[in-house]
Amino acid sequence: MSNIEIGTRLVKLCQEGKSLQAVEELYDEKIISLEAQGSDALPARMEGIDAVRGKNQWWFDAHEVHSEVATGPFCGHRDDQFAVKFDLDVTLKESGARSQMSEFALYTVKDGKIVQEEFLYQMG
Repeated sequence: MSNIEIGTRLVKLCQEGKSLQAVEELYDEKIISLEAQGSDALPARMEGIDAVRGKNQWWFDAHEVHSEVATGPFCGHRDDQFAVKFDLDVTLKESGARSQMSEFALYTVKDGKIVQEEFLYQMG
């Protein structure tokens, strides 16, 4: 699949609430995941499909997702990358705090699989 086809499939699955299926279907075994911030429990850089599965499962275990809107894919001059904008409305289960957030994810594709994801947040 091309980067546009992969991006289109990713957006479709996320819109359907099937983000975990997207990981299984579209991600490379050696995926690199980069977050803007990390912690001891969830480092900013994770490598490997098992780590990314765990990060995604943690997200869904820790948050009640009221809505997730994925927009894209946005493509540029490179045929190995695309971006997706995510708008989320979630409640943190531990505290009950509800928040809305937006983020962009930049994906890199190689041999028909996503090999890197990098999340970009509005800061400050």
